[in-house]
Amino acid sequence: MNRIVERFAGLKNRGQKGFVVYIGAGDPNLEATRQLALAFDKIGVDVLELGVPFSDPLADGLVNQLAAQRGLESGTTPTKVLETIKSIRKESKIPLVLYIYFNLLHRHGFQKFIQDAAAAGVDGLLVLDLPPEESENYEAMMREAGLCVIYLVAPTTPDDRIGLIVKRGMGFIYYVSREGVTGMQTKVSDTISTMTAKIRAHTQLPIAVGFGISNPEQARAVAASAEAIVVGSAIVNQIAQHGKSPDLVPKGH
Repeated sequence: MNRIVERFAGLKNRGQKGFVVYIGAGDPNLEATRQLALAFDKIGVDVLELGVPFSDPLADGLVNQLAAQRGLESGTTPTKVLETIKSIRKESKIPLVLYIYFNLLHRHGFQKFIQDAAAAGVDGLLVLDLPPEESENYEAMMREAGLCVIYLVAPTTPDDRIGLIVKRGMGFIYYVSREGVTGMQTKVSDTISTMTAKIRAHTQLPIAVGFGISNPEQARAVAASAEAIVVGSAIVNQIAQHGKSPDLVPKGH
């Protein structure tokens, strides 16, 4: 069974909520990424999303754009990210999702990337700029490789389109809780419970809510309406501050 599917089934059985963490791969370098992944596994993170550095990260706010830039500067490529995941897999079964822009898959070779990702130990792909209407045989290739297709739903997604998107997702649905780009926010959106209810009308898949969650109070508020919360920029910001420090991994705790 796919590790993401297995993890969410276990959480449901125990009546627990999931904790999804996002970091930029290769920020400040890939060895730090490997060590952070192992540390996150030890402290109980349920799913780790690794952002594959890209030169034009349109969905990302400043914090994650800078992480992508640092990843590119450290020489991180999609192939090197997969090599790092192979290394993580020697010590950890933490479910791993690649947060990636379509251009990188296209450049690598679409089917080849999916096969290489599965062989490395990736569990799912979240391709930010690939809408389901244009994904053609992507879903079939992903199913064949045993990988979850993670799709995004936004506050502006019309009801009929929510149905189309979530029926084609696997693993979990990522609900982007606010319009615009990633980033820390002072308060969470007040439409989360309404939107998660709309999504649930179309699917049994768990819903993970992200974009803007940056403290425990916000996490608790969001967890009331969702199966999992996603924290990204708040952690990436810590990495930006402590990235050059030998204490990076202890500080990450």
